[in-house]
Amino acid sequence: MTYSAGEKEAAAEASRRRESHGETGLVHIYCGDGKGKTTAAMGLCLRAAGAGKKVLICQFMKDGSSNERRILEHTENISLMPVLARVSFSFRMSPTEREQAAAACRDLFRRAALRAAQDTDVLLLDEVLYAVRSGFLDEAELVRFLKSRQQGLEIILTGRDPGEEVISLADYVSEIRKVKHPFEAGVRARKGIEW
Repeated sequence: MTYSAGEKEAAAEASRRRESHGETGLVHIYCGDGKGKTTAAMGLCLRAAGAGKKVLICQFMKDGSSNERRILEHTENISLMPVLARVSFSFRMSPTEREQAAAACRDLFRRAALRAAQDTDVLLLDEVLYAVRSGFLDEAELVRFLKSRQQGLEIILTGRDPGEEVISLADYVSEIRKVKHPFEAGVRARKGIEW
């Protein structure tokens, strides 16, 4: 990833600001097959925003229809990256759709990394692990980003099946395990609860 001179200076200033507050940015992972990974991550984002931290939320493999975005768009200290225009489950995609999704995920990731370097205290990469697992984003690129992140940048990753190297770079790993889910009994996703 290449940065312009202005982006480098903005990143350096953000890093100095974090260092002056004595903050060490840590990496959080919410993973597993249970419901609540994004919910937990969004709760942490709200807590950080309430404490005056600047939060950037980037959602992969989601089309923006999830209702938390409506309130977050109007929440002080929270910025939302644009979402993909059209999203389908990866196993339902044609080869052309997969190529388009991969290009969109790579572009979204790079733009989020650039914005986070400039003036962000907390970065949520929601479902980035799904994008990696589906082959839409190279895990090595995510690893490079985690290793080279700015001092004090708190990063939250969500999704299933994180790779071992990503886990090794994390400070918190919380696995949310499904014990029971109403979907198994035929209950469809409900507005305001699942989306």
